[in-house]
Amino acid sequence: MNPAHLTTDAELYGGSVARLASLFYDDLAELGRFEPISARDIPEPYRSLLAHNEHMTVKLEASHQCLVDVRVLAEWRDEASYARNSILARQGNGAALQFGIMRIWLADLPATATSQITVERVPLGRVLIQHKLLREVELIALWRIVPGPALRKHLQLAIGQAIFGRSAQILVDERPTVQVLEIVAPAK
Repeated sequence: MNPAHLTTDAELYGGSVARLASLFYDDLAELGRFEPISARDIPEPYRSLLAHNEHMTVKLEASHQCLVDVRVLAEWRDEASYARNSILARQGNGAALQFGIMRIWLADLPATATSQITVERVPLGRVLIQHKLLREVELIALWRIVPGPALRKHLQLAIGQAIFGRSAQILVDERPTVQVLEIVAPAK
């Protein structure tokens, strides 16, 4: 039996970006134009930051040799899930390293982890790791993105400047628990 939040790879590939974005934006164009891309066609350092099955928190901290903080732009809730639109920023100077949207099915997590996530002070990856939850990150799709006004604002991008991102899901104890859209800021 499939829970309501479990989707096929085809649905995730084709609809996860629009579905997640619709929680916070009236039109996907506010974020940008998304084109699927293969890992081999993504330039470095984007490829090593996106084309993997690991937590972005871990990858960003290793790549930038710093800890990251979460800056929540907006949140959304229903009876079963919690979602947030956020920036992962470099600790110290606050520089935006990643724009993201995530949706979490709360019943799949222990109450202590849920509480820590919804307080919005700690990046999701760090919470899941600290709680030693059995988790697996599944890369769904890689994206070349021509940013719309919201992404240009949050990542301080020029008009027409292409960036890259990914769709992924996180399984906790083999259950699809989190859907994410993660878009990395250009290297500066």
